[in-house]
Amino acid sequence: MTIIIIIFTCLVSWQAFNRPELRAKMLFYPTAVKNRGEYYRFLSHGFIHADFMHLLFNMYALYIFGGIAEATFTCLFGPTLSKLGYLLFYLVAIVASSYVSYLRHQDNPGYASLGASGAVAAMIWPYVMFDPWSWFIFPPLPAFLLGIAYIAYSHYADKRGGDNIGHNAHLWGAIFGLLAYVVLCLFLEPDILTAFVERLMEPRGMNSPRSYFDPCG
Repeated sequence: MTIIIIIFTCLVSWQAFNRPELRAKMLFYPTAVKNRGEYYRFLSHGFIHADFMHLLFNMYALYIFGGIAEATFTCLFGPTLSKLGYLLFYLVAIVASSYVSYLRHQDNPGYASLGASGAVAAMIWPYVMFDPWSWFIFPPLPAFLLGIAYIAYSHYADKRGGDNIGHNAHLWGAIFGLLAYVVLCLFLEPDILTAFVERLMEPRGMNSPRSYFDPCG
């Protein structure tokens, strides 16, 4: 399902690159949602991007985090419903990550946003809970610290402002991903949370090999 989402997003984004009217129709305009009832924009903006590098970065991150997240959804929903559950999680993350921006900018006609960043941010936490001591080259942090740092920085950057990056969507996408995934695990597969705590208590260095982990805990 991750690959399907990536392919679909690339195709739609490519069309939007070449068709300004399509891009304008799919952008997240809070004023259009409020004044014209165009609620589809809560979802549509997650499938278009500002430029090729924006698209490439988001889809690469989705490929890295989404593959692990998708595997854990098999544990939550079983092999039959896992792809549907994963897809719904991704789609709801797009909406959830933009809702606070809607509340903040619903009367600001100059505000618009686009991109899958919020939904991609939601995929960080299933990855973190699968292997909290998986190290990243840049920044050189284990996954669980990266997840915490990501939320902290997104909050700081959102408050600071001054750039053209949707830090608010990153922040609330990550928060949604954390809360929603924990709730799903609590109700459907608590062993995943138990395994996360156990792995967290066993630190592993950057160059230490990872033992095979069952995504179901």
